Amino acid sequence: MLRYLGLLLLIPLLDSLFLVFVATQIGAPLTVLLVVLTALLGLLLVRAESRHTIREIQRKLAAGELPTNELLDGAFLLVAGALTITPGLVTDALGILLVVPVTRAPIRWAVREKVIVPYMDKKSGGFATGNVYIGGFPFDQAGQGPGAGGPGAGGPGPGQSGDSYDLDEDAYDIDFEDDDSDRRPGVE
Repeated sequence: MLRYLGLLLLIPLLDSLFLVFVATQIGAPLTVLLVVLTALLGLLLVRAESRHTIREIQRKLAAGELPTNELLDGAFLLVAGALTITPGLVTDALGILLVVPVTRAPIRWAVREKVIVPYMDKKSGGFATGNVYIGGFPFDQAGQGPGAGGPGAGGPGPGQSGDSYDLDEDAYDIDFEDDDSDRRPGVE
């Protein structure tokens, strides 16, 4: 968690250093103009892409499909808008990278595969993404791997005591016969 906070604090530092470098190269008035122009360009791109994304979400919902990619794109566009509003060339460049669909697609894939899917697997035990272990219990009570301790390792199952019992003692055989007494007359 502290690493992520450090990265968030590193971005304004890099932005400030890069602004000073650019200002020494082209001058302060041109640097300010460049920052304003990149912010305006980024905001115009965010506005156009957000309209397109909203139309895609509506189209997919009308077709009965889940707009998962479009919802991720909407989140990226919100972040891109915040980055382009922030004064600085580095944040504007990051915002524009999130706005352009060509660069947004690999970022979307990386976030989905490296952040969202592992988080969903952890929270749902694999049920949300379909990564469910179906080969029995993967770990016994001691936390050892599959098959550790041989058959019966891990203790008795639910409802059983340590003693084994015969399943046939508690089994009942019930025969059902078709009884016509509950039918209404004339109904087949």
